Amino acid sequence: MAQNYNIGKVYTGKVTGIQTYGAFISLDHQTQGLVHISEIINGYVRDIRDYISVGQLVNVRVLSIDEMTGKISLSLKGASIDQGFNGEENLKHAARLLRELKPDGFSTLHKKLNEWLRVEMKKENMTN
Repeated sequence: MAQNYNIGKVYTGKVTGIQTYGAFISLDHQTQGLVHISEIINGYVRDIRDYISVGQLVNVRVLSIDEMTGKISLSLKGASIDQGFNGEENLKHAARLLRELKPDGFSTLHKKLNEWLRVEMKKENMTN
């Protein structure tokens, strides 16, 4: 029963099923929630089975509860945030992760964007 659970709280549940889009977690005998693939870890997930398996006990944080349908959205990655479940702490956590990453991906795009802007500005100055 969804009303037994609170948004933002961490609970232990059992993985009952895995699909390409997420994992179903049983919180009790009557209540089940879904961890969307984007809530497994911070980063890209190709196959959820690389991180969890059916029958495994996991800690999950309740993200939302649809009052009309009783559907519960859960987060595996959100359950591991020690400081709690609020925007400011999540941003600090994300910033720490970004500092640990190698400077590639969007960083490279950012450098290229600046280069492209300089070229376009030169073109514009030449035509005016």
